[in-house]
Amino acid sequence: MRLIIGLGNPEREYKGTRHNTGFEVINKLSYDARIPVNKSRMRSQTGEGFIGGEKVMFVKPQTYMNASGEAVRDLLRFYKLSADDIIVVYDDSSLPVGHIRVRKQGGAGGHNGVKNIIYHLETDAFRRVRVGIGTKPPGWILTDYVLSRFTREEEAAFIDGVTKAGEAVLEILERGIDAAMNKYNQSLNKNNNSDNGKRDI
Repeated sequence: MRLIIGLGNPEREYKGTRHNTGFEVINKLSYDARIPVNKSRMRSQTGEGFIGGEKVMFVKPQTYMNASGEAVRDLLRFYKLSADDIIVVYDDSSLPVGHIRVRKQGGAGGHNGVKNIIYHLETDAFRRVRVGIGTKPPGWILTDYVLSRFTREEEAAFIDGVTKAGEAVLEILERGIDAAMNKYNQSLNKNNNSDNGKRDI
């Protein structure tokens, strides 16, 4: 079984914020695959089904972003899975809105949800799909920015990014991580290729 994990915050007040982009990708995948995410397990909302003959579980941790790793760790232990069996989808403020980046592994880039997953799994060797939410404007505190909502002008690019991220997840499942990286990372500028951005969210 493969776990597709979208990161976000569970309370209604966070719905639609930039930081909940991972949840939105799970919602899109759930809708397209007709796999409802409506069961509670290990402090997560989950839904199980099959994609291309492979069993998958969509996961939205309910621990709040900074404790995402606790829910991921508990699910892996319960189902006797490893970091190789997960794909983590999350927001990235170092990428323009709607751009995505597929990675085999790497650092957290300052993203506290990913940082917590690395801490609890004791490895950074898991597949991930990063979805751009745009760079913090001058004068903004990063915490406020990632908890803000997309502007009307950004909405089309955001929806495109969510769609592309879902397609990248399917590409990983069906053809592997290398194929997904080759397909979805081609158009990115080298300046956007790093996981080393200084963030603390």
